[in-house]
Amino acid sequence: MSIQNNNQMLVSEVMMPLDQMAVIGESVIMKEAFEEMGQSHLGIACIVDDKNKLLGILTDGDIRRKLLKVQKPFSALLVDDALEHAIRSPVTTLPNDKLVHAIGLMGQKKIWDLPVVDEQGTLVGLLHLHPAIQALLGIEA
Repeated sequence: MSIQNNNQMLVSEVMMPLDQMAVIGESVIMKEAFEEMGQSHLGIACIVDDKNKLLGILTDGDIRRKLLKVQKPFSALLVDDALEHAIRSPVTTLPNDKLVHAIGLMGQKKIWDLPVVDEQGTLVGLLHLHPAIQALLGIEA
């Protein structure tokens, strides 16, 4: 497949399914969020309500910046609700968006991961930069 043909690829063709990413509930504490992020080997956790509506995201970078900004012992941060420290209005994409557009958005915003939501804001997957670029270039993983 040529790169030209790949310009028609959709986000849904490349996105990670929910079972391969860290998805946590709104009442999960930071320690549990860290554990979920570690299991998925990604630097992001998506926080959802009981209907899977995306409420926010928590990233490794957000945590690092929070640690530097908040004058609070690390141990105290571990028991905070993850949602308290999350980005509440994250940049997202739709499953039917063109992959090339989503990658451009990721570059513009300087982000590695992009939650994929449907028109109602329900989390349906995650677009990770490396597999997205590989798919766009036609490179086998």
